[in-house]
Amino acid sequence: MESEAEKSRILIFGGTGYIGKHMVRASVSLGHPTSVYVCPAAAPRTRTLSLDLRREFRSAGVRIIEGELEEHEKMVAALKEADIVISALAYPQVPDQLKIIDAIVAAGNIKRFLPSDFGCEEDKITPLPPFQECLEMKRKIRRATEAAGIPFTFVAANCFAAYFVNILLHPHDLHGEIVVYGNGEANAVLNYEEDVGKYTIKVANDPRARNRVVTYRPEPNIISQNRLISLWEEKTGRSFKRVYVPEEDLVKLSQTLPPPDNIPVSILHSIFVKGDLMSYDINEDDLEASRLYPEMQDTTIDQLLDVFLADPPEPPAMAAFK
Repeated sequence: MESEAEKSRILIFGGTGYIGKHMVRASVSLGHPTSVYVCPAAAPRTRTLSLDLRREFRSAGVRIIEGELEEHEKMVAALKEADIVISALAYPQVPDQLKIIDAIVAAGNIKRFLPSDFGCEEDKITPLPPFQECLEMKRKIRRATEAAGIPFTFVAANCFAAYFVNILLHPHDLHGEIVVYGNGEANAVLNYEEDVGKYTIKVANDPRARNRVVTYRPEPNIISQNRLISLWEEKTGRSFKRVYVPEEDLVKLSQTLPPPDNIPVSILHSIFVKGDLMSYDINEDDLEASRLYPEMQDTTIDQLLDVFLADPPEPPAMAAFK
């Protein structure tokens, strides 16, 4: 399986985005010929960070293909030189993946497609309406992929750990308070972004994951807000006042805030109040990444907090919903 995986040519959409860059780096480190389809450098929405990443990727041997998702023939040409397609497009572009699906069908050679799912397992949870609408868009992409007969792997990567550590703990701020959503006891799954990238490249090449859902739920990364705060207090030697936000306040905000501001509070409610990420069992027949690849050394939450203590990553921009 490994020798076959080394030959797979991987094309990544959204490869200069928050999670996409980790997939590009993982693809290169695992020896895959890697291409990234990105918007033109001259486009107004292209950020300086994206340009810096393009330079990094080019120096690592990554092929940069500049184009728009509306350029069907250009996408088809790029797809014909790939075996595996991974979409890491941000939420506002989720519906645009229908254009990628059309191009994959036209190309006719793709062995596996991983759409931009990398969050909760949307086919198994029912969150508040604003978040539910987001997930419904992703479900449509899943169903369209299945209907097109494209070999797929759907990924439930759960939470990006560094992103949510920043949101929950605000480790860069000199403050004495930490907000707790609900009672702080619900368990969530926080997976380090670099590990998400590595797992994704592995499952994309794994015949066991063909036409299956793979969940990333390593046991050491299951943690509650209260435990996360306690660990941070132990490591910093500080004591934080916990400011609790009741569930009913989050529900009310989800109903009264205008779109898209009502989406983040609905996500916080789903993950940290309802505990949706741990609301279903993973059985023996289900695919879970750390069981598929027991040799992989995951970055635990404890280890990630050590990173934040020594050299904290810059806080990422808040996820965009429009």
